[in-house]
Amino acid sequence: MNTTTTPRRALSLRALPWLPVVALALSAAPASAEDAPPDAPAAASDVPNIEFEAYKLDNGLEVILHRDPAAPQVAVNLWYHVGSGDEEPGKSGFAHLFEHMMFQGSKHTGVDVHFPILEELGADDVNGTTNSDRTNYYEVVPREHLETALWLESDRMGYLLDSLTEASFRNQVDVVRNERRQRYDNTPYGAARFAIAKLLYPEGHPYRYLTIGLHEDLDKASLEDVRSFFKHWYVPSNATLVLAGSFDVAQAKALVQKWFGSFPKIDKPARKPVAAVTLSETQKLDVPDPFAKLPQEDWVWPAPGELAEGSFELGALAEVLGANGWGRLYQRLVVKEPLCAVVAAYHDARQDTGEFHVIARLKPGADRARVEAILREELQRAIDTPVTAEELHRVVLSTESDFIWGLAEVGDRADQLQWFNHYAHDPGYAAKYLERLRAVTPESIQAAAKAWLDKPHVEVVSVPKAAGPPGGDAGGDDGGEK
Repeated sequence: MNTTTTPRRALSLRALPWLPVVALALSAAPASAEDAPPDAPAAASDVPNIEFEAYKLDNGLEVILHRDPAAPQVAVNLWYHVGSGDEEPGKSGFAHLFEHMMFQGSKHTGVDVHFPILEELGADDVNGTTNSDRTNYYEVVPREHLETALWLESDRMGYLLDSLTEASFRNQVDVVRNERRQRYDNTPYGAARFAIAKLLYPEGHPYRYLTIGLHEDLDKASLEDVRSFFKHWYVPSNATLVLAGSFDVAQAKALVQKWFGSFPKIDKPARKPVAAVTLSETQKLDVPDPFAKLPQEDWVWPAPGELAEGSFELGALAEVLGANGWGRLYQRLVVKEPLCAVVAAYHDARQDTGEFHVIARLKPGADRARVEAILREELQRAIDTPVTAEELHRVVLSTESDFIWGLAEVGDRADQLQWFNHYAHDPGYAAKYLERLRAVTPESIQAAAKAWLDKPHVEVVSVPKAAGPPGGDAGGDDGGEK
């Protein structure tokens, strides 16, 4: 289990009879900016079509079926539309905690047998993840074992609370708190993540504490708190099940009805939109970091959410700035003036709002003032002047290629259908996605840069510091001022 937000991508490719336009799309695209003019129109036939059928059970469970008869496996992918962005103040980390609890066992399965059962059947890619917007569970099983996977997912949807005990609950609280120590508290640049969130978001905002949650919130959580969270969010009407792979459609529908159809209809829980934030002035903070060996600059701006206006443009600008090898910051800070060991930029878009990040990790002895001056120069350049047509063409080509290659495996197709369904409310959004990507222009990127990056933001610098004497618990605060 993990809390990553990065989509799973496969880099292998095989024949894809379900998507005959893939080969056309890849062969029709020029190999580089020199092979075709950047404004060359895309062929209408090179839009991927992930065929699917969507329907709902009477209890509100969304079901999406994507059949690929060439695949020997079936991906079973279940999204619950709840994440850390839906948590209440004082109850941070509950969404991620529940991801862990769901693998503990349910009424009819036994304790801690989810992974062993699937491994015995030859399943792979079995896991769950949590982010600010959703929690997902997935496994890819041999097609003859589809029913077993559906039974496992059904039992923990309907009967998890029957096996929930104080002992199993406290065990997972300890596991999650230890995960925070290993992956956040006691890792290089981990303190900066908490500091950024604390400076960006006011008290009470659900993004202030990261998906992992606060130690004190997890420690004081009660069994009744967790039961209430489950009853509210983990209901059929707040979940989407995707099956992708080789299966008989009629049989699959019958199995879904058999294992999920008897659950009662409960109204879909209302979620509160997560408020965007505006900073009145730029916030700067140096964070002592005993685990970091090199100083690191983390600059972050409030930004639009997933698929919102400006999101494609900021994603493209992030690539122009931070791409390894050819990006503007890489050329300035790694090649021309070797001041940095690492540079990066990315748009972290979420359901209702987002963040635009620029990162520069300095080399030993590098002039921090000079690095900051170059960062400001390149960001101002993006605000004042459109990117070049060649730069944009390179971004669009790379993004389209990543998207197409990322559909190779049935598990990734299932996840992509879920992603479009969650954020666009349309599993068939692929054509619109590429249409919007191709509609990005140098001028629209400049407009987005002006709208979002010419504003107050957060600048956090991780400063290496010798570790002090061994201490106890990482504590209850959010880590931002350690």
